[in-house]
Amino acid sequence: MSLKNKRLEVMKFLEKDVDDLIQKYLIPIDKIWQPTDFLPNSESDNFFDEITEIRELSKELPYDFWVVLVGDMITEEALPTYESWLMDVEGVDQVGRNSWGKWVRQWTGEENRHGDVLNKYLYLSGRVNMKEIEKTTQHLITDGFDIGTDRDPYKNFIYTSFQELATYVSHNRVAKIAKSKGNKQLAKMCRIISGDEMRHHNAYADFVERIFKVDPSQMMMAFEYMMKRKIVMPAQFLRESGEKIGTAFEEFSNTAQRIGVYTSLDYIEILEKLIKRWEIDKITKLTDEAEKARDYLMKLPARMYRLAERIKIPENSYQFKWVEPATR
Repeated sequence: MSLKNKRLEVMKFLEKDVDDLIQKYLIPIDKIWQPTDFLPNSESDNFFDEITEIRELSKELPYDFWVVLVGDMITEEALPTYESWLMDVEGVDQVGRNSWGKWVRQWTGEENRHGDVLNKYLYLSGRVNMKEIEKTTQHLITDGFDIGTDRDPYKNFIYTSFQELATYVSHNRVAKIAKSKGNKQLAKMCRIISGDEMRHHNAYADFVERIFKVDPSQMMMAFEYMMKRKIVMPAQFLRESGEKIGTAFEEFSNTAQRIGVYTSLDYIEILEKLIKRWEIDKITKLTDEAEKARDYLMKLPARMYRLAERIKIPENSYQFKWVEPATR
């Protein structure tokens, strides 16, 4: 049996549990939070007073913070790319005739709220250049991305398990910085977004666990493949208007690392958590090739820690078009 047919067979086998996993990991629309829960009520007489409060509190937040918040928001706003990519994974029915398609649509519905609430907050804050942000967002959606998974569900679920946890870390750290500056509402907003990301991480990690039980060798080699290729963030092609593809991503990443929102050490710690969660060291019935993949994965964190020690992050902030110098 070809690898593609084997994967399709496994996806079909796992599909019987997807409806239950939707109930376990996703929240019904009538119960989950909505962006308006964290934003001024436009129907209220206090609407403009609430906007004034947002703008005043925003003055306490430094330049690098706004760069990271903008980058996080743009990443969330590129959701159309992520949905179309997931809908194209082998075993997912694009018109929703199977439970995998249902999962992708409901996951998308939850994720859609993140960019929505952050976008509105940034607009009301008065601290950023929304026109430049909108251009960058459109560029990112237009340019697409290449995360190295092709249509392989095994590689895709490794990616989403990792990336959702990385997004949790980023939003959670932003929440802590906002709270330390007295901006409790923004902190609460980012913290609840991070909670969504953690639920989604747990779901995709659960998918991987189930695949390890029925196809351990191929799942192990998919894990090795993704870590050798390296997990790239969805915004890897980030650019500002007039710039080349990807030129803004490195500076955005430097900023996030400089203020401790997402660092090279976080990347390694996420890998360690996945190795521990999936009990990579205990998986049995592996082929010789899969055993070599396991050995590579078990040794990888130590190797990466040594490399991380050499990374030097620029001390000075890059001037983005998104954020005016006056907000420094």
